[in-house]
Amino acid sequence: MNLSGRRVVLGVSGGIAAYKVCTLARRLTEAGAAVDVVLTTAAAEFIRPLTFEALTKRPVATSLWERGRALAHIDLARDPDLIVVAPATAHLLARAAQGLADDLLTSLLLAATTPVLVVPGMNDEMFAHAATQQNIQTLRERGWTVVGPAIGPLAEGPSDRPGRMVEPEEILAHVERALRAPGSPLSGRNVLVTAGATREHLDPVRVITNPASGRQGYALAEAAFARGAEVTLVSGPSTLPTPTGVELVRVETTEQLLSAVERLLPQADVLVMAVAPADFRPAEPGAAKRPRSEGPLSVKLEPTPDVLERTLAKRRSGCVAVGFALEIGDGIERARQKLEAKQLDFIVLNRADEPGSGFEQETNRVTLVSPDDARELPMQPKREVAEQVLDEVERRL
Repeated sequence: MNLSGRRVVLGVSGGIAAYKVCTLARRLTEAGAAVDVVLTTAAAEFIRPLTFEALTKRPVATSLWERGRALAHIDLARDPDLIVVAPATAHLLARAAQGLADDLLTSLLLAATTPVLVVPGMNDEMFAHAATQQNIQTLRERGWTVVGPAIGPLAEGPSDRPGRMVEPEEILAHVERALRAPGSPLSGRNVLVTAGATREHLDPVRVITNPASGRQGYALAEAAFARGAEVTLVSGPSTLPTPTGVELVRVETTEQLLSAVERLLPQADVLVMAVAPADFRPAEPGAAKRPRSEGPLSVKLEPTPDVLERTLAKRRSGCVAVGFALEIGDGIERARQKLEAKQLDFIVLNRADEPGSGFEQETNRVTLVSPDDARELPMQPKREVAEQVLDEVERRL
């Protein structure tokens, strides 16, 4: 994530979750953003201003009445790229919804014309109250983006209802989206990404599969969400966390993958097939586990469905279709053959024999192959690969 040149005002109100906002301030600063923190009087009872000053390397504002800062609320509201309020307590939400301006934070919110992202955090009973719900609806109608709350443990104990402030990494994903989506060709588009490996069962406990972790596909889903897309991720079995804001559809077999893509593809503006399906499956899977003591096992295999080939007719007009190909050696000509046969816009060519690239790696080195070009990218983290793949998608949109 690169937020260089961006300015974010981070408002912190007086809830116990204020301690987690320190992590958010640090992560935003590390990403290159200039972060101006505004603490309410109650927030300063939880976290001292000096903590945020150390994390952001910028002064922290706490009061309308500081000498020499009579117009601080106007100055802070002037031209930030985004205002984030986290946690937003029930009291803060009520004051903001009513247009009160009785402290520095509510005054700058009333003076600001920039987008506002608000992150509620409070007791679950307080969040469920009709007054809080009405206040949140009022703020949504004014164009504010509301993130959360989540279900989870509260300061007073376990809870099975919303109230807990979402975690800093989730807030960060929404901040990136709020900053990057305006003007992006992907904003508002439906993007379908497939990821991971599929499994074909030899018997109830043994499978044929491959080492694909899903990291590249998950990185593509994250990057598409950051650009404002509505993202659906169809994933084979994976231990990776679901990317923020992404609808996850889990599959296991290639047949299930085919069914999911057939169902979702007609609504997609972009298809990115980063999945690594098992190419073969047992013709007759065993109904029970076969003991190893019975000796050698011979299994007849048959090809699994070719998902791209079977779903050609499902693509809507103008859909940008991106394939992935894993090869050993050069592989560009084979990639071009696949490009033509599957009617793709371009192919991301991985080399399985490249150190640090391919399956189960944090990095990747790929070549973007189109009918008349082959552009090799340097070795880089998979999220950076995802950004460059989506740059190419946006050019074609």
